[in-house]
Amino acid sequence: MKWKNGLILYNGSAGQKAGKDLLGVCMPILSPEIEELTVMPTKEQGDAERICREKGGAVDVLFILGGDGTVHECINGLAGLKKRPVVGILPGGTCNDFSRELNISQNIEEAAKEMLAGEIREIDIGQVDGRYFLNFLGLGLIADTSTNIDSGQKNMLGKVSYFLSAIKTVKQADTFTFKMEYDGEMIVDEAVLILVGNGRYIGTYRMPFKKIDSSDGKLDIVIVKNSNLAVFKDILFGNEYEEPHERTDRDIIYLQARSIKIETSEEKDIDTDGEIYMKTPLSVNLLPNHIPFLCQTDE
Repeated sequence: MKWKNGLILYNGSAGQKAGKDLLGVCMPILSPEIEELTVMPTKEQGDAERICREKGGAVDVLFILGGDGTVHECINGLAGLKKRPVVGILPGGTCNDFSRELNISQNIEEAAKEMLAGEIREIDIGQVDGRYFLNFLGLGLIADTSTNIDSGQKNMLGKVSYFLSAIKTVKQADTFTFKMEYDGEMIVDEAVLILVGNGRYIGTYRMPFKKIDSSDGKLDIVIVKNSNLAVFKDILFGNEYEEPHERTDRDIIYLQARSIKIETSEEKDIDTDGEIYMKTPLSVNLLPNHIPFLCQTDE
């Protein structure tokens, strides 16, 4: 692939995991494919979103070198633009969940090569109350898990810390009452977790719902009604669910929709792609095939 102009955006504040060392690995691979290339670091929270909003419409390709938080910021800067560039994710964070969704290697050198040799895929984007998410939106147990992660533990243990936090949170989880409207249907029930997914990976783990596809024009809704650890393990490690349906035997509901509204009996934190800054109630709409991404062709 050849592009006239491009931008590489990297997380300049993420320490050794993403920065100049990783940039030095991928630059010799990417730069020959871009006639005019700009490289920009982010220095503080909000920089990635601002840079993408200001410069994203003027480039043909944007490479994001960073983790899921940096990718989330970039999507919020790009999704509202009339002209959106082709996007490539160079995995430089702890989990790099959406790069896994695109079947990209977690080795930075291989990732750069795979994207150049791969294909462009139009990816759906979720819009929630004026903001955007790429991989997932969640409330209840999933938001509490993110909140409970110890930052020092995360630095030492990486993705394992997400699993340890999840186990800890399951033991403390309380149910909440919710009302959800999805594509004209209604559910009123209790749950410990509601997940609205676009990608298949959360905390590096692949969700066992076979229909999840980030280009199918549908969001996947997972409702867990029971905080039993066996139920949680079934989601992480169980057999794949072939079709959207209700699993009353294990208190799991799996649905698909394009438009979702959720109200809760008490105000709940909303986790979007691992970032928590919104609360219920919420309204979600799908933007189908909204941003083109570079991905690996082979499964």
